[in-house]
Amino acid sequence: MKSRLVEKFRVNFGRAPEFIARAPGRIEFIGNHTDYNGGPVLGAAIDRQVWVALARRAGGERRFGSDQRGELVTRPADRVEKLSGAQSWVNYPLGVLGALPAFGLRAPAGFDYFALSDLPPGAGLSSSAAIELASALVFLAAAGENPPRETLVKIGRQAENDFVGVPCGILDQGVSGFGKKDHLVFIDCRGPHFATVPLPGDARFWIFNTHTKHALVDGLYAERHRECLEAAQGLGVGLLAEVSPAAVLAAEKKLSPPVFRRARHIVEEIARVDTTVKALRAGDLAAVGQLLNASHRSSQTLFENSTPELDFLAETLAATPHVYGARLTGGGFGGAVMALTAESFGAFQARAVAAAYAKTFGAAPDILQAQTGDGATLVPV
Repeated sequence: MKSRLVEKFRVNFGRAPEFIARAPGRIEFIGNHTDYNGGPVLGAAIDRQVWVALARRAGGERRFGSDQRGELVTRPADRVEKLSGAQSWVNYPLGVLGALPAFGLRAPAGFDYFALSDLPPGAGLSSSAAIELASALVFLAAAGENPPRETLVKIGRQAENDFVGVPCGILDQGVSGFGKKDHLVFIDCRGPHFATVPLPGDARFWIFNTHTKHALVDGLYAERHRECLEAAQGLGVGLLAEVSPAAVLAAEKKLSPPVFRRARHIVEEIARVDTTVKALRAGDLAAVGQLLNASHRSSQTLFENSTPELDFLAETLAATPHVYGARLTGGGFGGAVMALTAESFGAFQARAVAAAYAKTFGAAPDILQAQTGDGATLVPV
């Protein structure tokens, strides 16, 4: 990827880059929508990522290119304004540039920028967080800044919340920033505090991307966020992480039925995250798989952010030999399902699941086998 990135940069800008960074996509392992509710979440940085190259330039122009878009986007250095249409992908690096001053950090003025990715967009693997963190690293390096890793993660989240307009929690940027090979990232989102949990050696990840709609900015994600806040207010707390499952069940009549269902999902999912960490430390992947299955059923029936396509995949995979468990990964409303499998689960079984899906829905999902990877970092040019 690095050599291809340098070649693309030369083709588009006629020179070599000065700075290169890469940041991984992530699998949301368990903890669906718990992050912005102050709860814990587990995720895995994967070995698919976004790469970004940058070279400073004189003058006041910032030129943005991407392997997924044919034309360069040129913006003035003295204005950071949101774009739309085919240029909207630039909102992710622009949002990072807009966030830097809030953290007392400088940004380079004029520059040439190119992004390259082997992360499938819209699959719930958080290509957005990956481009935010990789962009932040090259911008900061070009400006001579080197903030702590926690700050890097917060910059990415602020870019997504305040500029792109997605009210996400810290999960996506936190896992992309703190990823570690052969580990999961545990985030206590009330801090936030970051730690890693070893992943048993037999565990494998398979992603089945449905290519159904996964457009968080369209409003469904924001609606769930609003419902969770309404539930917290109705329960007299600031965040749903502050109440127990028993307290939510006791307050059913105080909340509207949809808001009650959202609150119940969140507090029970928080408990599942804690139980999953214990099972991982004990090496009990069978127990972990049951927790993943339960998480998906809760997303399906209580949080209502699943789809028939995701449900079919999760149920089919959970019934397949050598699969520990499966659940939707990411914000939901389309996208992808993650299966946690034994090493003995292979491409033949994955293709059989895809064929069954195609028979029902008319087109096969993309299949991605992923391994854990390290978090965002600068790469020597």
